[in-house]
Amino acid sequence: MTTVHTDGAPRPAAGALRLVESRTTRPTTVDFAEYVQAMSVHCPYLAPSVEHGLTGWTVYEAAGEAPEVEAEVFHAGVRAAEWVRTQMNGPRGALVCENIAVIGAGREVLAWPHWALKNLYGPVGVMFGKFPVGDQVTDHRGRLVPEPPVSFLAVRVAVRARDPLFLSRTPDLAALVAEAADDGRDVFGELSREWKDVKLWAQRRLPRR
Repeated sequence: MTTVHTDGAPRPAAGALRLVESRTTRPTTVDFAEYVQAMSVHCPYLAPSVEHGLTGWTVYEAAGEAPEVEAEVFHAGVRAAEWVRTQMNGPRGALVCENIAVIGAGREVLAWPHWALKNLYGPVGVMFGKFPVGDQVTDHRGRLVPEPPVSFLAVRVAVRARDPLFLSRTPDLAALVAEAADDGRDVFGELSREWKDVKLWAQRRLPRR
């Protein structure tokens, strides 16, 4: 079952994910303000996106076992990506960013959904970022990226001139993103939308070592 927020975007009444706060540009259940300010140093698009009210947050809480939460994170990512697709050709479409925050989640329930979603939506120009609590990572300039207050996935419009540079470990995906264009296709094609099937598909797309 889904509910519909006043912005027209669907919001789930989830099982393994408890909806804490429907989409908003100013979340109150988790304070992201300081984190967003710190992240603006690393992402030149973030500050203008926030300024124009184009950065949205939906906050969930993990309320089930890891496999079920993982599946719900994936489906939440699909909803967010489809919403981004409806906005990407509008005014300031390049600044649209949707974030799926999951209280009580870590890398283990973000990793596979993130990888599957990147592969499904990269060819139509939608990018996914993974920001789990506890990760200490650096950006492409070697600067330490701040740790988020809550684990989340970021969903945004791809920047074809820049994003392939961040996908050097997955050259096939980088090539697809470099030529990405949204032609309105169903990204699943003949692939089942069941998470267990999508995960098997995603596993087969891991780069060879």
